[in-house]
Amino acid sequence: MTITPELSVAPDEPMAEPRKSRKNNPEKTRENILQEAIVEFVQQGLSGARVDAIAERIHTSKRMIYYYFGSKEQLYIEVLEKLYGDIRSTENRLHLAELAPVEAIRRLVEFTFDHHDRNVDFVRIVSIENIHNAEFVKRSDAIKAMNNTILDSLGVILRRGAEEGVFRAGLDPLDVHLLISSFCFYRVSNRHTFGEIFQIDLPDESIKQRHREMICESVLRYLQA
Repeated sequence: MTITPELSVAPDEPMAEPRKSRKNNPEKTRENILQEAIVEFVQQGLSGARVDAIAERIHTSKRMIYYYFGSKEQLYIEVLEKLYGDIRSTENRLHLAELAPVEAIRRLVEFTFDHHDRNVDFVRIVSIENIHNAEFVKRSDAIKAMNNTILDSLGVILRRGAEEGVFRAGLDPLDVHLLISSFCFYRVSNRHTFGEIFQIDLPDESIKQRHREMICESVLRYLQA
């Protein structure tokens, strides 16, 4: 696939600095741009997304967006960083280290299931990035660093579980993370095709709760085998 990103403004169009005023809030402006950029990238993909369309949504100029992010590609990278950062920062507030190993795993699985179910945009953006062979994830040291935190947390839980005799020894945190993510991600990323082929309404609340519990039990059985 050929990527044709919109790059920074042309040399004959100097970047406009935001006008200084008491109402100017750079962080809020950046956040507004990122939120609308998520919508645009989810709907149009990276190649089809237009900075003009993002600017129109928040009633600003294309040049203002370039002032804050430099290029469409950099804006897309920061969208990835925001979405990955949101899930990792929320995981850090689960206080998993304070829970017994089995309960910690159950809480992590339930959180991952609920996060993916409620944040379809995250699933779609990750799917889009996979279409691009993780080209833009490769450019972000921040994404790699923030995602190591879940492996560290899982490693502690698995070691405690093995010491207490509730989990088998030698479990790889990356394998367990992959298992949890696979279960939770697939049912959202493929909900339309899977639902149509097998005539099942995956968003239905009773089906969703059944799958949530099934995934928890499946992960725990793997750890306890």
